[in-house]
Amino acid sequence: QGQVIDAAMVDGTASLMTFFHQLKALGVYNGVRGTNLLDTGAHFYDVYETADAEFISLGSIEPQFYAELLRLSGLADDGQGPLPHQLDQSQWPALKDRVAALFRTKTRDEWCSIMEATDVCFAPVLSMDEAPRHPHNVHRGTFTEVAGIVQPAPAPRFSRTPGAIERPPCWAGQHTDGALSDWGFGAEEITKLRETGAVA
Repeated sequence: QGQVIDAAMVDGTASLMTFFHQLKALGVYNGVRGTNLLDTGAHFYDVYETADAEFISLGSIEPQFYAELLRLSGLADDGQGPLPHQLDQSQWPALKDRVAALFRTKTRDEWCSIMEATDVCFAPVLSMDEAPRHPHNVHRGTFTEVAGIVQPAPAPRFSRTPGAIERPPCWAGQHTDGALSDWGFGAEEITKLRETGAVA
């Protein structure tokens, strides 16, 4: 027996927030933006500017990853006194200032040479032009080039029936006539749809 499938973007977006509703129910999320664990409140889960006006990202939540962050960044030895407990939220604003000052002492590439391929949970923030050339993305084949245009490769990946890109990105209306024709519309009907502005 058939059924109606009701799919709405707003429902999907709300579903993506399930984890945050759980945190709120547990009393771990206070609803004030920029003060919580995953919304830039924590000094160990944020994006920071580097000496060359580029950016790096951190996600060192688990204690072992945080310990690696402290060791490799030198934060514990920055001469500003002992560090409070990682999850002491009252200290996060001051620690964010310390971390921000620390990351401004080296370029993004210098931090990458120290922290990439470690357990810090660190990554450089890349531009759209840089991302396809990053060694990890090159190794994974994350991007592909079709008709001279670099774009993300199909995902997810299937071992038996891999996806493929058939053509470069199109402009609005480029394939309208062909698609409508495939669906059974005649040339006269397509012309009328164009004249009324119903299709691009």
